[in-house]
Amino acid sequence: MEALDTLIRHATVYDGTGRPGELADVGVDSAGRLCLFRGDEPRPAARVEVDAQGLALAPGFIDVHTHDDTVVIRQPEMLPKISQGVTTVVVGNCGISASPVRLRGSAPDPMNLLGPDSAFRYPRFADYRQAIEAAQPAVNVAALVGHTALRSNHLDDLDRAAHPAEIEAMRLELADSLAAGALGLSTGLAYASAFAASTDELKRLVAEVAAHGALYTTHLRSEFEPILAALDEAFDVARHGPSPLIVSHLKCAGARNWGRSTEVLAAMEGAARLQPVGCDCYPYAASSSTLDLKQVTDEFDIFITWSTPHPDMAGQTLAAIARSWQLSLLEAARRLQPAGAVYHGMNEGDVRRILSHPMSMVGSDGLPEDPHPHPRLWGAFPRVLGHYAREQGLFALPEALRKMTGLSAARYGLEQRGRIVQGYWADLVLFNPRTVRDTATFDDPQQRAAGIEAVWVNGLLSYHQGQATGARAGRFLPRASDLPARFAAAPQRLEAQA
Repeated sequence: MEALDTLIRHATVYDGTGRPGELADVGVDSAGRLCLFRGDEPRPAARVEVDAQGLALAPGFIDVHTHDDTVVIRQPEMLPKISQGVTTVVVGNCGISASPVRLRGSAPDPMNLLGPDSAFRYPRFADYRQAIEAAQPAVNVAALVGHTALRSNHLDDLDRAAHPAEIEAMRLELADSLAAGALGLSTGLAYASAFAASTDELKRLVAEVAAHGALYTTHLRSEFEPILAALDEAFDVARHGPSPLIVSHLKCAGARNWGRSTEVLAAMEGAARLQPVGCDCYPYAASSSTLDLKQVTDEFDIFITWSTPHPDMAGQTLAAIARSWQLSLLEAARRLQPAGAVYHGMNEGDVRRILSHPMSMVGSDGLPEDPHPHPRLWGAFPRVLGHYAREQGLFALPEALRKMTGLSAARYGLEQRGRIVQGYWADLVLFNPRTVRDTATFDDPQQRAAGIEAVWVNGLLSYHQGQATGARAGRFLPRASDLPARFAAAPQRLEAQA
């Protein structure tokens, strides 16, 4: 029997499907593949043995909603993600992506969230894929193509709908990207750079997505009071493909929208009876993005994280800045722009209801370029395991893990990832279920999680006892050729846990 590289003994193994954990030994062979051993069957010799008594072993977490597009190349150690057990990131969300991009001047808002203008150096998606492979980050990378990125390549004015010739040019560029392994198309319709896009523009692009067996994800046109109409548009566009649909960071934003998660989820359930639909969410009642004048309000706190003209104002609330300047909130916000903000504009009850729904996956939506990031960048996944699963009892541990592993891999067409199965790639996280928790806070957000004992990426130990090992074994992950079928067959929550 061929010797193993690593043998993890006596772990409680959670396979990523939502089934309860079982005691087993898990091996990693020299190719970085998984080997499972149960009962009395013989175990081969291993170069390294790990005693995991009392610990949980799960598939590496998949962060389905990130804006790590350029940092995976510029800062490939990816400590904010690997330290919380994330082994794969999905980039290109909310309509903004690092490729295919050909800037004509500065990156438009919100593409500026992805880094400085110099970071946009990938005119074709194939260039970006090659750069990922050359950088070999510490985590695997799968990528969507951003609709706003396409618009910025072909429109001279983002405040209008695209003309037919421009849509055709975007469609051809999208097709080239999909052929190079992109997961699909993302839109960020709430942002000014895409808000003027017509539903017809979206349908024509999503038809190309469908032709390649890819995915459509959307930051809805509104997450505020018009959210049901925005959902209807998303369902309509995806049906036109037809393409599987992911609604990004599903939420009920704004004080006047609080408590509506029941009807929002009912709309999602109704659509799911007719077409493949899912959503992701993050485990916090605050969002973060650029400072948007449309979201300025006195109904909840708005915390400024950065400001280009007034960097000294970062770290204060908009209300405090407005008072010090003796201006209205809106006038102060205008003076701060361009800027970033954390909006405490969600209701905890809505967050819990959406997070616990069987349809939802976990995504951090973290902003790694933010000098004072939302704590979700470092803490989203351990917060689900510690705060919501263990302390609040919102769901059982196997269900929490399903939402960040098996369900995510199936929905995004990531082959041989997200489950502990014989022969799958050895993306693994070993953690203490009694102590795992987030330590990042809004005041002190750049903190490593507690209770993450070890992380393997493609079979290599990449994080151990609170420290990165220096191993960077991540790969670019193209979408599976049968993504729609995988989406439909995603592991559902077991009745016993419902």
